Amino acid sequence: MNVVRVFSLTLLSVMAMNAQVIVPGRCPKPAVQKNFDAARYLGTWYEIKKLPHTFQKGECSTATYSLKSPGVVGVLNKELLADGTINTISGYAVSKSPSEPAKLLVSFFDNSPPAPYWVLSTDYDSYSLVYSCTDLGVLHVEFAWIMSRQPTLPEETIKELYSTLSSIGVNVDKMITTNQDAAYCSAMHH
Repeated sequence: MNVVRVFSLTLLSVMAMNAQVIVPGRCPKPAVQKNFDAARYLGTWYEIKKLPHTFQKGECSTATYSLKSPGVVGVLNKELLADGTINTISGYAVSKSPSEPAKLLVSFFDNSPPAPYWVLSTDYDSYSLVYSCTDLGVLHVEFAWIMSRQPTLPEETIKELYSTLSSIGVNVDKMITTNQDAAYCSAMHH
């Protein structure tokens, strides 16, 4: 076995243990939000559903977006960990191309490659559907988030967004619900 193959298998086994969603084939090329307006997207969003992944282990997750400079959006993610501490991570997002402003690249660490952050659908006032996918040779690793301006989102809206995800091959049965219960999450809002 050559080194690259061994490395790939090692990487995959590590990622599999970490409950990432790894899928055969290349990343899909979904349609994104038309005429995406980053200014209207700013503010706080509550995470309602997500594909499981390692870098978020808590509940009550929120993402707050602010304008850092023209074309650069600040990102602040917060979550409540099981031990009662609040975990925050900050980074920034930039649009990859002026012709597709809904395709953003998000960076959290100086030495890590930026990750795709594609806004597939949003009405800016109530819901947002975000998808991220990275090719790994003949496989891809994908993430998806359904977010809301409120800690809840109507079931009909979730069903519609699931339908969009299903249409690009995402297994929505793997989506997990984020706890946004007001009492449980009260520590996040002090």
